[in-house]
Amino acid sequence: MSGVGELYQELILDHNRSPRNYRRMDDATGFAEGRNPLCGDQLTVWLKVDGDTVVDASFHGSGCAISKSSASLMTAAVKGRTRGEALRMFEQFQAVVTGTVPAAAARDDLGKLAVFSGISAFPVRVKCATLAWHALKAALGGPAQAVSTE
Repeated sequence: MSGVGELYQELILDHNRSPRNYRRMDDATGFAEGRNPLCGDQLTVWLKVDGDTVVDASFHGSGCAISKSSASLMTAAVKGRTRGEALRMFEQFQAVVTGTVPAAAARDDLGKLAVFSGISAFPVRVKCATLAWHALKAALGGPAQAVSTE
């Protein structure tokens, strides 16, 4: 494995072992539950939005290393972003992990999230990587709701 590949793998493993923002949020302004029935991943994403800015984000649940690390990196990345910026990040992330946009094209906007670009080679894992993102999009959209990757 290349040095960059090992670094990416270590980043994913680190966020799986010690996920950031892994907590319930009692004072959230929005939340959504996400489920991936294919593999059993399930999580809830909570957001605190003030005006148009995501001031806090967290998640809780169970899932594989890719699902949990994606949620961890996502919650850190959207803090301080506007709703529109968070939704654009969702679109960019989705495009990178499905392989429709090369990671290099979105690296400046996605930062560490570009680590998931290799997921496009494993289509069944795309749903693991995007589960938290679909929940984020739903939580930004209004009242609590459940989302599924199916």
